[in-house]
Amino acid sequence: MKIIILLFALVLGFGATCKKTADDIRVSAAKHELQQEQRELRSYPNLLPEVLIVAPRA
Repeated sequence: MKIIILLFALVLGFGATCKKTADDIRVSAAKHELQQEQRELRSYPNLLPEVLIVAPRA
C-alpha cells in the first residue's frame, strides 16, 4: 500500500512540474513576442499626430 501511495505522489509531483514548466514557457514566449514587436516598432518614425493648440489672447 505504501508503494502505491509513493507512486501516486511521484506521478502528482511530475504532473505539477510539467504544468509549471509549460506555464513558464508560455509566459516566456509571450515576453519574447512583445520584445520582438517592440524592436520592430523602433524602426518606425513617430506616427502620433501633431496637435497644435491655439487659444485666443485675452
